[in-house]
Amino acid sequence: MYAAIRQARAKAGTAEELARRIKEGAIPIISDVEGFMAYYVVYAGDDTVTAISVFNNFAGAEEANRRALTWIDDNLGPLLVGQASAVAGPVIVHTMA
Repeated sequence: MYAAIRQARAKAGTAEELARRIKEGAIPIISDVEGFMAYYVVYAGDDTVTAISVFNNFAGAEEANRRALTWIDDNLGPLLVGQASAVAGPVIVHTMA
């Protein structure tokens, strides 16, 4: 199992608009990547937005980050403070209920 993680800082008060844009735009391009398993977005109290995608192969995680960073630049720029960052790698610990 592999995770692709993107993180950015949102402008205050943009959570609702970010969620709408992500649902309509990012989810379709990420879920279309081969090996896709799951997608989560966390909006922290300090306006940090973290998107986590889970894949069954490393190539999928890398491709998701490539697609997502391009999409973020094209669609979320006005709602963010600075650039988004991305990492990908194997999930070394996990559990589920």
